[in-house]
Amino acid sequence: QVQLVESGGGLVQAGESLRLSCVYYGTKFSTYTMGWYRQAPGKQRELVATIAVSGATDYADSVKGRFTISRDNAKATVVLQMNSLKPEDTALYHCNRPRAVMNWGQGTQVTVSS
Repeated sequence: QVQLVESGGGLVQAGESLRLSCVYYGTKFSTYTMGWYRQAPGKQRELVATIAVSGATDYADSVKGRFTISRDNAKATVVLQMNSLKPEDTALYHCNRPRAVMNWGQGTQVTVSS
């Protein structure tokens, strides 16, 4: 059974950094585009970063220049490095496969205080 496990969230102050990790338990990780999503209370889930099989990356305008997504195919892991965090980055963060969405993991909470 394929499973996603996210970790690395926490409570930080504005301007600080966090590094989120997502471990993919399953097969063929290296063949999928992976992405990080977030959902703030009362808002729709938002795709904030993607990384293709080729390693090409894309970001939502709201995080461009502050967040960096990377992947390690050998470890079946995708990482989101978040710098210069803002209160509006506060949300529950998940990873998933944007083009073949699977069951969601538990996510990891990021809270940024001003």
